[in-house]
Order: sequence, then structure tokens, then C-alpha cells
Amino acid sequence: MAESSGGSKKLLWVMIVLVLLSSAGAAAAIYLVLDQRDNSAEGDAQQQTVEHTPPVFTQIEPFTVNLADDRYGSRLLYTGITLRVGNEESKALIEEHMPQVRSRLLILLSGKQAEQLTSTEGKETLAQEIIRRLSVPLTENQPPLDLQEVLFTEFIVQ
Repeated sequence: MAESSGGSKKLLWVMIVLVLLSSAGAAAAIYLVLDQRDNSAEGDAQQQTVEHTPPVFTQIEPFTVNLADDRYGSRLLYTGITLRVGNEESKALIEEHMPQVRSRLLILLSGKQAEQLTSTEGKETLAQEIIRRLSVPLTENQPPLDLQEVLFTEFIVQ
């Protein structure tokens, strides 16, 4: 009997040591997770302030264009367009050559039919066509324009 009580005391001490070690390990893990969460929140806040750059927009005055005839006869498009560009250099270049930009847009739009422009997909396709048309250099030795998006601020087909 003496041996079994000594063995159970050893087992009890082993259990107590294991419980203490596992508690210490859990406490260390919780501390590391909370510390890491605090550091990542501070790092994210720093990254957001450093990486945030305001978008650059250039507005094209609204205009009206005759669309290509369709089964309903002559139709009109009234549209206002804003371009989001990647840098101030592209914005300045577009504004400097605004008559050429408007001419290219008028030629592109006058070749469209109303049916092509009334759907969402048609407007998205038109936006991509505008980017392609305006990406052709406006002058000799022009650096490439950084056109990122075409935004329709006004769009009426009649």
C-alpha cells in the first residue's frame, strides 16, 4: 500500500506540473496573439496613411451628338464624361489638347446607334473604346497617357 500511495503522489505532482506548464503556454500564446494584433493594427494604420493618394480627374464638358440612324430614325446622345487618370501629367496633357479629345469622342459617339448605348454592357464597352481611342498619342513624342477609367456623369439617349 505504501508504494501505491507514493506512486499516486508522483502522479499528482506530474499532473500539477503539466497543468501549470499548459497554463503558462496558453498565457504566452494569448499574449503573443494580442501583441501581434496590436502591432498589425498600428502597421495597417501607417500603411493606409502612406499609400493613400487622391485620384486625379479631368472633366470633359457635356455635349450632344447625333447618333447613327436606326429603325427609329435620328437619335441624340447627351453625355458628360469625366476621365480618371493616373497622374497630373496625363491630366495636363488632356486639358491642353481638349479640342482633339472632344473631336475624337464626337467621331466615336456619332458612329454608335442608340440600341448599343442603352444597356449597361453597351456603356461599359463604350468606356473601353474611349480609353482605346484616347490612348492614341495626341502629339508627336507624347508620353503615354495613364487613362484608368471613363466615368459617365450624364448620359441621356433620346
